[in-house]
Amino acid sequence: MTILITGGKTSLSEELKKNSREFLIPDVDELDLTNNQSVKDFFLKNTFDCIIHNFSLMNVRECEENKSKAELINVKSTKILVDTINQMNSQIKFFHLSTPCIFDGKQGMYDESSVPKPVNYYGLTRMSSELIVQKLQNYCIIRTNYVSKQKWPYEKAFVDRFGTYLFSEQVAKGLLEILEKNISGIIHLCSNKKISMYELAKITTPEIQPITIDDYSGPKLNLDMSLDSKRWKKYSLEY
Repeated sequence: MTILITGGKTSLSEELKKNSREFLIPDVDELDLTNNQSVKDFFLKNTFDCIIHNFSLMNVRECEENKSKAELINVKSTKILVDTINQMNSQIKFFHLSTPCIFDGKQGMYDESSVPKPVNYYGLTRMSSELIVQKLQNYCIIRTNYVSKQKWPYEKAFVDRFGTYLFSEQVAKGLLEILEKNISGIIHLCSNKKISMYELAKITTPEIQPITIDDYSGPKLNLDMSLDSKRWKKYSLEY
């Protein structure tokens, strides 16, 4: 089986590459997901059985300040891919990487049946892309919240924002296990423990400083991004 991974070289694609499968990981010059013709040309030149769609603009502030860019990357690219699959090869298995930020973040522990209610433009675009994916014949929407096992990219981390976080290697493992089982629909891929963003950052960056939401100014954020699952097992956050 050959798997196309969108989004270029990321911590997740690097972890997936460690498995004994054939992967296509094109850069933007090879595959421009915001361009219809580029996507069609790529489909004509390459053969693959599965797509892991991990191309998105995740910066909440940037999405709020540049809505047209967020719409282009998070929504239009997904629509182009979905339309091309339906036109050229509807049998392709499509994994769509999504986020708990489609929920309002008030109570946490959202499962697959929870009703989305985004609180910012980032969440709205990701919810919109999920609706587009559901027009496919063979899809699996994976909602997850993961980071690479590297130094935290900021000086501080929130003590009052929570999630059921995983590292890239665990999400890669989970994705391939779900692929093996040929499961469709919506799946929450999460850990078995809810922790704060600060606790998560401390794992790789012991010197990280705490911050609270009261110290923050910017677009509205989801405070509790924790996920539960009624359809899949949970993973331990392996250090």
